[in-house]
Amino acid sequence: MTQAREPRRFSSTEHLASEAIAAFADGELRMNAYLRAARHIAECPECAAEVDAQQQARSALKDSGEMSMPNSLLGLLSQIPMCEPPEVKAEVERRRRVIVTSVVNLRRRRR
Repeated sequence: MTQAREPRRFSSTEHLASEAIAAFADGELRMNAYLRAARHIAECPECAAEVDAQQQARSALKDSGEMSMPNSLLGLLSQIPMCEPPEVKAEVERRRRVIVTSVVNLRRRRR
């Protein structure tokens, strides 16, 4: 017969990670993780304060209204995908040369 295990308890020196606090405040934790976190928050004033601050920040962002972006920033952001580091460009060029050389060699063999 299988016995149900009690959820893992946090030791008094452990605190929730910032990602866990945000997930708890946003209601994104799975039930077991949520229950462990809720038990810890009930016993840890520091983590409870972090969750409260996260919930306040979320509410402030939600209530802040629509955000706008300057056209200059939008223009700069739209250029990001076009920018490649030099090593990426060099690798793409190397692969292109290999392909072109292979195609040329295949054509020569067929003649």
